[in-house]
Amino acid sequence: MSESKSHKLHKRKAAGKSGKTEVKLPGGRRLDAATRNRATEIERSGNFDRILQAAKRLKASRKNQHVLKVPHNNMAKARKALRQLGISGTVKNMGETSVSHISRKKR
Repeated sequence: MSESKSHKLHKRKAAGKSGKTEVKLPGGRRLDAATRNRATEIERSGNFDRILQAAKRLKASRKNQHVLKVPHNNMAKARKALRQLGISGTVKNMGETSVSHISRKKR
């Protein structure tokens, strides 16, 4: 299924001037956008499994910063997905008016 105009817009915005979109990951997967230090995934569906898959792609990117952008009403699901996988990162809504920072639990 092709990407929506909104998804493409957010992907290009996340990549910025110096970043790339559709960055290759191991296993034939692709990351939505990445710069030198930051990996960004945009997941517009409200499905928890899809959000979890996006979080796994962030983890596989091995970048210093992870950003997961979801619609505002799915931010709780995105925070839960990052915590479940033990990933530190940022959850933003599509308008970037609400931001949550998730830190890894220390063992």
